[in-house]
Amino acid sequence: MSSSAWLSKTLHNGDIICQACAHVCKLEEGEYGICGVRRVEGGELKLLVYGLAAALNIDPVEKKPMFHFLPDTSVLSFGTVGCNFKCQFCQNYTISQYPQEHQHHIIGQELPPERMVALALENGCSSIAYTYNEPIVFFEYTYDTAKLAHAQGLKNIYVTSGYETRKALDLLAPYLDGMNIDIKSFSDTFYQETCGARLKPVLEAVKYAHEKGIWIEITTLLISGKNDSDEETRSIARFIADLDASIPWHLSAFHPTYKMLDIPRTPAQTLRRAYKIGQEEGLKYLYVGNIDDEDYESTYCPQCHDKVIERHGNIGQFVTNRLDKKGTCPNCSYLLEGVWC
Repeated sequence: MSSSAWLSKTLHNGDIICQACAHVCKLEEGEYGICGVRRVEGGELKLLVYGLAAALNIDPVEKKPMFHFLPDTSVLSFGTVGCNFKCQFCQNYTISQYPQEHQHHIIGQELPPERMVALALENGCSSIAYTYNEPIVFFEYTYDTAKLAHAQGLKNIYVTSGYETRKALDLLAPYLDGMNIDIKSFSDTFYQETCGARLKPVLEAVKYAHEKGIWIEITTLLISGKNDSDEETRSIARFIADLDASIPWHLSAFHPTYKMLDIPRTPAQTLRRAYKIGQEEGLKYLYVGNIDDEDYESTYCPQCHDKVIERHGNIGQFVTNRLDKKGTCPNCSYLLEGVWC
């Protein structure tokens, strides 16, 4: 199923520039974008995965991970095939890299935006997450779904590598309530060699999404010997703190997968060390992920340090929330930052 990939621009010579992500692919007739799912056909850029979900689940919102966003609620999560990154550690490579590894073949269950919103409502979800692969590559599908979801009182979340253009974020902002954005490293070399992308556009997208008023949480997957040095960890923490110290930072454990099977799982002490560095840099909300560690998964009031949201489980999915609907600490009345209702 295909549809117009209208977030694009036709040049005088007939070439088309895709304006969805920071790769800004310039394409001739018959060419595919880096993502593998946007292609010029008949002089028009087409989205080949419109209405075709390759993954669909009902999740706890904590799995995204979003810890300051409607805690202990369900989210309808879906994604398509295709991605504009080529991360060697991708846990969803079977769908993200599917077109590139299968001669541009497209797979997916037909679920148009109207049906996706209906499924969310039928299953008691409070939000829809565009996830599993990179949502900006199926922008028009996400946009149409988010607009309908917003009209029905559902919130919308992008789980993303942060390669959205300003134009895409301008269009999404009225309907997009939250984003979990990966900062995979603070090294441009790491981004180029390991992910097939660049660091600068990610940092720019984080700043612009924050400027647009979208609730942001950041995730960094710490990989032993690759991006887990104290210096690099501190650089990421400092970038977040300089932007907004109330942005939650999730520090997640790597496990061997895809093209990084020879690298061991991240030790818990690495995550805790990074957690401490984040505290030293002034971040209010820090979390570890992919391990079960209640003390480091729970939310503490920045003012009185009372434990206000208790979490355990490897994704913090078991939740006891002591905040009221406004996010107020029951001990000192501090209003915690987040999307609580």
